[in-house]
Amino acid sequence: MRVAASAQTFDLYPLRFRFAALMLRDFSANTLRGRFGSALKKIDADAYSRFFAPRLASGPSGLADPPRPFVFRVFGPLEVGLNLFLTREPANELFTQVMAGLGTLSSVSGTERLCLPLCAPERPIDRLRVRFLTPTELKGAERPEFGILLARIRDRVSALRALYGDGPLTIDFKALGECASRVSMTRCELATVAAERISRGTGQRHSLGGFTGFADYEGGLAEFLPYLEIARWTGVGRQTVWGKGEIAYETL
Repeated sequence: MRVAASAQTFDLYPLRFRFAALMLRDFSANTLRGRFGSALKKIDADAYSRFFAPRLASGPSGLADPPRPFVFRVFGPLEVGLNLFLTREPANELFTQVMAGLGTLSSVSGTERLCLPLCAPERPIDRLRVRFLTPTELKGAERPEFGILLARIRDRVSALRALYGDGPLTIDFKALGECASRVSMTRCELATVAAERISRGTGQRHSLGGFTGFADYEGGLAEFLPYLEIARWTGVGRQTVWGKGEIAYETL
């Protein structure tokens, strides 16, 4: 049974920066995040507190440490993507100013808002494959069963909209979750990646590991395609701001 289609969208700015030169030795999403945070704090301490190190005094369970409004994507040694989910108060100029402090910019693109619809395609889709391109870690799950994967995507999308966009999703969360739980995983080939980082500020260790690989799913999948498409831009799971949880998908 299909959950009613929604006219809602998930909006973002798919910023892409090309550099003539970068002042980074280790070119990775994790390194970019650290250097970006240091530069942002110097330029605008208030923006750093709200966007790079946000905290909520109260709110829904799991949001005491809310998601950051951006993720990095590394396309090459001199090309960086920054998917920015701040649409309620656009900050393209500020984020571009910060990125310009990391090297010599040659071009900036993706400054127009991208609106991703949440309505499902009309055609039936019965089989698809999800690829986990960077280490992915789903809370409470060792394998990406579709019900769990979709729930993590749904909750992340709603949280990002609530904090930085047009407001939380107005959908039947329970019904969507029940439909997703009826999708079967028919094949799963994963590899475990073990990695961690140590915070210079706190000395805390943070896992950068997880699983990579792919999983095939079968069932009524059309209504979930919009969520998978959004997750290509937002990532899914823990520590997406460090480059974890990047996915792709294809119908089979």
